[in-house]
Amino acid sequence: MKYLFFTNTPAQVHQYRNAVAELRDRGHEVLVLAREYGCTESLLDYYDVPYERYGSAETAKFSLLRQLPKHYARIAVAARRYDPDCVFGRGSYAALAGAVARAPVVLVDDSETTDLDHAVSKPFTDAFLTPHTFEKDLGENHYEFRGFKELAYLHPETYEPQTDIREALGVGDDEPYVLVRLNAFGSHHDVGREGFGPDQRRRLVEALAERATVFVSDEGGEMDLAETPARPYDLHPALLHDALAEADLLVADTQTMVTEAALLGTPAIRSNSFVGDDDMGNFVDLERHGLVYNLREFDAVLAAATDLLDDPDTAARWRRIRDDYLEDKVNLTAIVVGVAENLDRLETAAVGGLERVGDLTHRGGARESPLPFDPERVRSDGGER
Repeated sequence: MKYLFFTNTPAQVHQYRNAVAELRDRGHEVLVLAREYGCTESLLDYYDVPYERYGSAETAKFSLLRQLPKHYARIAVAARRYDPDCVFGRGSYAALAGAVARAPVVLVDDSETTDLDHAVSKPFTDAFLTPHTFEKDLGENHYEFRGFKELAYLHPETYEPQTDIREALGVGDDEPYVLVRLNAFGSHHDVGREGFGPDQRRRLVEALAERATVFVSDEGGEMDLAETPARPYDLHPALLHDALAEADLLVADTQTMVTEAALLGTPAIRSNSFVGDDDMGNFVDLERHGLVYNLREFDAVLAAATDLLDDPDTAARWRRIRDDYLEDKVNLTAIVVGVAENLDRLETAAVGGLERVGDLTHRGGARESPLPFDPERVRSDGGER
């Protein structure tokens, strides 16, 4: 069989790299169509993933919109030439490829806020796969799995550290360190959103540096670290999860790394304009279980960060909560491979045909009621308590 995957961001490289490797090991032919954004190509090369580049996107706002016509044209040509049996991805890119190649389309999505992508891709999609925390209903062919897309590479059965990360970072065995991740807000779903301002970035680094070594990963490259007590995070991007797993704290105004930190057992504070009553379900669920703080007010970010770094029991408590949380969560890679090797089930996806594949549940069934916020374990100023 021939499979086509899309990796439009570095996170999507991680999401699919294990499935690509397993399908190739089983004798299938696989091609990835990639968009260079951040370190996407660097990761594809690192993991020896077979790919073709269809375009690029800068981290500046609206840069992607200017490139869309060229992207669509190149995708259409590549999909028609490759002639896949199935397309995996997210949004309109994968839907277009499937329509052109007349192949079934499976979209794995975890963002309820991308309304336009859902509207455009829905007519051409045979199955939507989303986490159990996904609040939006995408129709009769919508399935959910217990977990997150990040568990395709961070599930305890899958993730293994690749290096002695403390030596690579130049920190001692007992030296506390914090990662600060700053978003460029350049993706189409980030338009109109914002995170830490320049002054807040500086104040955040200075406050954290009083208690730990601070590494800054700045997606947009806008922060001048020369005048701050922070170091740039400058290791290969494939080692970022090792650095995240060993860190004492992550503070970010971005999204994916916050989920990754929670699944690795690292305390995480997330602050951006997505936080609020209409926040994405995965972050709400992680906060309900005590793994993430979603905070809009900057003073609350500083207070929570210093409290976590000052508490000697933070690390052990977070690992314990993480272990409990992951007990019933599934490995997304196994689900993707299962769907790929059972394409005949996609013909009956709208009536529950994929429920027999892996750990998928037809969304038409009953939903689990969310846990209430526990004020003893959760601290948030971003939504209803």
